[in-house]
Amino acid sequence: MVSKSNPPGNKKRSPLSIFAVIALCGFFYIMGAWQRSGFGKGDSIALEVTKQTDCNIFTNLNFETHHNDVEIVEPSKPKAQVFNPCDVKYTDYTPCQEQDRAMKFPRENMIYRERHCPPQEEKLHCLIPAPKGYMTPFEWPKSRDYVHYANVPHKSLTVEKAVQNWVQFKGNVFKFPGGGTMFPQGADAYIDELVSVIPIADGSVRTALDTGCGVASWGAYMLKRNVLAMSFAPRDNHEAQVQFALERGVPAVIGVLGSINLPYPSRAFDMAQCSRCLIPWTANDGMYLMEVDRVLRPGGYWVLSGPPINWKTYYQVWKRSKEDLKGEQRKIEELAERLCWEKKYEKGDIAIWRKKVNDKSCRRNSANMCKPRAANDVWYKKMETCVTPFPKVSSVSEVAGGELKKFPARLFAVPPRISKGHIEGVSAESYEEDNKLWKKHVNAYERINRLIGTTRYRNVMDMNAGLGGFAAALESPKSWVMNVVPTIAKDTLGVVYERGLIGIYHDWCEGFSTYPRTYDLIHANGVFSLYQNKCNFDDILLEMDRILRPEGSIIFRDDVDVLNKVRKIAGGMRWDTKMNDHEDGPLVPEKILVAVKRYWVGSKGNSTSDDELTT
Repeated sequence: MVSKSNPPGNKKRSPLSIFAVIALCGFFYIMGAWQRSGFGKGDSIALEVTKQTDCNIFTNLNFETHHNDVEIVEPSKPKAQVFNPCDVKYTDYTPCQEQDRAMKFPRENMIYRERHCPPQEEKLHCLIPAPKGYMTPFEWPKSRDYVHYANVPHKSLTVEKAVQNWVQFKGNVFKFPGGGTMFPQGADAYIDELVSVIPIADGSVRTALDTGCGVASWGAYMLKRNVLAMSFAPRDNHEAQVQFALERGVPAVIGVLGSINLPYPSRAFDMAQCSRCLIPWTANDGMYLMEVDRVLRPGGYWVLSGPPINWKTYYQVWKRSKEDLKGEQRKIEELAERLCWEKKYEKGDIAIWRKKVNDKSCRRNSANMCKPRAANDVWYKKMETCVTPFPKVSSVSEVAGGELKKFPARLFAVPPRISKGHIEGVSAESYEEDNKLWKKHVNAYERINRLIGTTRYRNVMDMNAGLGGFAAALESPKSWVMNVVPTIAKDTLGVVYERGLIGIYHDWCEGFSTYPRTYDLIHANGVFSLYQNKCNFDDILLEMDRILRPEGSIIFRDDVDVLNKVRKIAGGMRWDTKMNDHEDGPLVPEKILVAVKRYWVGSKGNSTSDDELTT
């Protein structure tokens, strides 16, 4: 008879067997933890594998220019959408400054030359082709004086500006003698005259703004004086002027003084100049000169050469009356006084003003002061006819906004915007740590790609510049960095300029204000994490491809999950890519993805033939 308390099939387990099971489980748990802790044999195996797959050793990426040597083997089974080449008519496509769209907007205040980006449904989803015969640009400093005709096949300026010595066509290259409308004998002689008044030689002047720059010869020759000039000009009938500037290795963007603010922070530039830029400075009650004042640092200089300066000599050449030109200069003088500028020099074709260091001695009773708002909230904001107030000071000698050290000391000195607590969450200590971190990151990049820091990568862009640490760590006469601060990121562009670097505000959901093929190296730190759910990754990547030169490189730094999405899209873009561990090891979720754009050129029609896809 079976007991009710002990039914059939349920034998009672002995305490000994239960103890044995618990002991075995504990033993295997301890062994597993020991292996994971880094003291087991498995860790040495993992270490050996890591050594064998060192992320700093590239077996399948070649950063050297080598087109026309080896044929590219296309991947047989692409894992992502394959982006086809655009028609060759889009070779010089600038999405937000296209002529057909521009002509739909008013010409008043140059509105039609401002940014007018296509809506989502009109964006191109193809790869912008290089022109047939495209060649790697000359390396700096030779690029300052020579550009391959095949890269910018536009001769109109050689005819229009022949007398003014802008550019000459010789054989299969363009030559840039360094002349300009107001300095036909060369930019060096012109700059020498400026140096007699402005303390350029001692590092006091580091950042400059060239409004209406032409082919940027002034900016090109200011680089000899260790001055970085941000040059801009519209995309207009002076065909490809900004494209020539960038092809020469000189910083420039497509831009215009029109109806919206310039995309730069207040108190950014140490000097600004207009060399016959033909900007109507007295129009709209002086609004354009007020905008220059906004971006000019207290103590900074403004240079004007061209109308109406020296009108007594040129009034007949300019086909204007003496009274008209005399009246225009008088209005400029009055505006300068309202802006708290002091005239320092006028001789021949050049006049120079200096903005006072503070407003203690200003006569501004009648000036219309700008209403309080975020001083750097300028993206697509309407330009106003008002004077930007100086930051407050406590003495007549204090520099409003803070005094800067001379360059190069100011590159790593704590910027006033940080020391005064104007950048939320950033202290002097965290700024120093950021500098150390970016020196470490750049050292890692140089181990990955030994061409970084050489003249092979002349034009560099940092898509999410932060405090400018990447550019500071890379600082060299061999290259320059366009520091982009996204409009949705923390506003740190003022800090970048206080360090003696240059940059611009931009929204990466839109096209950048440049021509295709204008950057050798692009750095994208956290860009795609920043823009998740803001716009399509493929639109950003296609824009990066547009502005990157053939055989140029991109460095992505981001979370591994984000980079896997980026890498999948890049698989259809004629890029070679490689994922790398963070420099601190494989357990760090942030990774480094490097890409090299293959060399290929456009062909007739909408596709690229096999013989035109080469490396």
